[in-house]
Amino acid sequence: MRALLLPSRAGPAALLLVLCLQLGASNAQENNWKVMTMDLQMQQTAKKNEEVPVTLKLSTEVQECMVAKTYLKSSRPLEGTSHNYDFTSCLCNDYPRTFFWDIRSNYTVKIAAVVDIIRELNICPEDRAVVPIKANRFYTFQTLQITS
Repeated sequence: MRALLLPSRAGPAALLLVLCLQLGASNAQENNWKVMTMDLQMQQTAKKNEEVPVTLKLSTEVQECMVAKTYLKSSRPLEGTSHNYDFTSCLCNDYPRTFFWDIRSNYTVKIAAVVDIIRELNICPEDRAVVPIKANRFYTFQTLQITS
């Protein structure tokens, strides 16, 4: 009987503390923020050598800023010079970024927009930026179908 009385002496403050700790632990496990959200926009079909605009919108839910190097890769060589552009910028959760390229191809081609999170100075304010532990390369694909 004495063993049953001991927990009641702990008092409401101790029970409230245990409840808060339990709720805090379960909320931490549910924190599924996205390191990178990528929205690649490009028309699906084009004629040979037609200029096709490509737009990539980047955003993050990470509280700290990151240095992002953004570029395109393709399954076959592309025409023109814009597709060779690499963009290095500071990506913060309150400041999403949008990048633009113009590509041309004479063949059906798979396009990958690639974002590498890198360590580079003089990009983010006060050089305050983080690099994720799990992954520092993100990508998304689309196919451009070339018609006659």
